[in-house]
Amino acid sequence: MVVLRSTDKATGGVGVPLEPFLHQVGGHLSMLQYDAHTVCKPLVSQEQKFYESLPLAMRCFTPQYKGTVTVRLRRDSRGHLGLVANPLKENLEPLQVSPDSRAVAIWQTLQQTASSDSGPRPLAQLAHSLKESTAKVLLSSDCHLGTQASPLVESADGSQVERRGFNPWGLHCHQVHLTRLCTEFPEDKWHRFLLLENVVSQYKQPCILDLKMGTRQHGDDASEEKKARHMRKCAQSTSACLGVRICGMQVYQTDKKSFLCKDKYYGRKLSEEGFKQALSQFLHDGTRLRTELLEPILRRLQALLAVIRSQTSYRFYSSSLLIIYDGQEPPQNAPETAQGSPSGDPAKVDVRMIDFAHTTYKGSWNEHITHEGPDPGYIFGLENLIGILQDIQEGE
Repeated sequence: MVVLRSTDKATGGVGVPLEPFLHQVGGHLSMLQYDAHTVCKPLVSQEQKFYESLPLAMRCFTPQYKGTVTVRLRRDSRGHLGLVANPLKENLEPLQVSPDSRAVAIWQTLQQTASSDSGPRPLAQLAHSLKESTAKVLLSSDCHLGTQASPLVESADGSQVERRGFNPWGLHCHQVHLTRLCTEFPEDKWHRFLLLENVVSQYKQPCILDLKMGTRQHGDDASEEKKARHMRKCAQSTSACLGVRICGMQVYQTDKKSFLCKDKYYGRKLSEEGFKQALSQFLHDGTRLRTELLEPILRRLQALLAVIRSQTSYRFYSSSLLIIYDGQEPPQNAPETAQGSPSGDPAKVDVRMIDFAHTTYKGSWNEHITHEGPDPGYIFGLENLIGILQDIQEGE
């Protein structure tokens, strides 16, 4: 993450409080919501360079890059910790966040829950407290997350806990990130963040599948220890046999009016057959398999495959692929467009590549390592993913 000296901070612009992003299903860097259509994440120079030199053919398969902002840690009058963005000059119209924010309310409530009566505790204690209480249940690999108020669900040990309307993985990443900032940097330090399109902003109940693509996950710059660790994870998961593994998932269950969520630890344990079953589960709304989504997803994946095959020297190490659809079906009497989606509604499905901190290509950060041809591991994963979805479509 790029850290600026306090004297390097941007001037001008209106401060924007950053919200925890409620639909982060994977990754380890905290995604934060800047406004309804924009998210931000800690800047990694290699990823910024990728977005700034993105081939034209790939732009419809990645989030729109919107520039950068500087961000600092701030504690409000009640002792609640948060991050505030100071837009750079090139962002001529600073975006505004709604003051009535469910995400902020959730985060502040959890901070209050973990605080003593005598006042707020350091965030490290907050994270520890959450880890031992609500987050211990919420971060289990199989939980339901309500979008409405609070029926009870069972935790892993059989006890009942209140269902909450947010994805626990995003909260976990947010806790870890703020704890690190509190521990390693003073509050007057400014940090550089990337601004990116919120690719789920148009979906009422966004169902999201985060897939780690390829047979290799470590970048060219990885240490021997990190290289060995990532190779071990690949060998012990479907990354080795299929070139793809699940890193996170949320799927809206219409019968329960809640999201079923799975995390990366669930994905690492899956066998090849288990992976196929998980894909079916992602397309199941609790009452039926959404078979009408398969054709548009396959068209999008096949278009992406053609683009990846045309890109020479690119290696998308450790990047993810998001498959997205709306868990809330359109009204049955809605008129349809030529593409088959209700007029005025967002597209039924989307496929986007994300996370490019370890992507390498000719002319990128390391001039001494250049790979020839398209990315074979990514292509292997895409071909297997397409084949499995075609099997589901054919009822196998």
